[in-house]
Amino acid sequence: MKGLKDKVALVTGGASGIGLAISKRLAEEGMAVGVLDLNKEAAAAAVEQIKLAGGKADFEVVDITDYEAVKAAVASIEAKLGPVWTLVNNAGWDTPTAFLKTTPDFWQKIVNINYLGPIHMTHAVVTGMAQRGGGRVIFIASDAGRVGSSGEVVYSGCKGATIAFAKALAREVARNNVLLNCVCPGPTNTPAMDAFVGTGEQGEKIRNAMVRGVPLGRIGEPDDYPGMVAFLASDDASFMTGQTVSISGGLTMHG
Repeated sequence: MKGLKDKVALVTGGASGIGLAISKRLAEEGMAVGVLDLNKEAAAAAVEQIKLAGGKADFEVVDITDYEAVKAAVASIEAKLGPVWTLVNNAGWDTPTAFLKTTPDFWQKIVNINYLGPIHMTHAVVTGMAQRGGGRVIFIASDAGRVGSSGEVVYSGCKGATIAFAKALAREVARNNVLLNCVCPGPTNTPAMDAFVGTGEQGEKIRNAMVRGVPLGRIGEPDDYPGMVAFLASDDASFMTGQTVSISGGLTMHG
């Protein structure tokens, strides 16, 4: 991809699953990658993998629901790697539960992680991007935010809100050459998916049902998404902002 070499990327939830695949791909493109994650051991291991492959990376342990901690982590990464060119808001969390069986504490946790967390990150990073006159923000949203997903009602609402937030902010900062876009994965084979559907016979039934709904006949893998993220971070996407791209094997088709 054009224009990525020696620039800095920051990836939340960058130590596992889709986030790790994105971190490694951006490093392969020549970017210095800041891995933000709650899991210190996993973050350190991700950075080590990147370095062993010849890339440049560092990490910070941070809870994205804490705005002051987010600002401190961003400042630390920028002090070590340089100003952030690309922010990938990837971190998220959910557990499948019928909405009428959930409670306000559960709703608040979902909102804090999946909506307010990316807002915290975006405010902390885009302030500098706008001042410098350039940057890219990529939200790993979800097709749940486009079409809804039973058992993920509040999560779906957060992802829909994230998509709308990205579009609105894209309008505000376009003249600063700060571009914001969303990538919406479909069901994906990650540790988070294992936790989501469970294991054993019931978990296998849920997975099989997901596969039957995908025209390409499989659920996603973490490596299905980093190419689009790299494209959106690059000069190749310099005339693209406020857009939402589904990568779901045809499960959802928008046009």
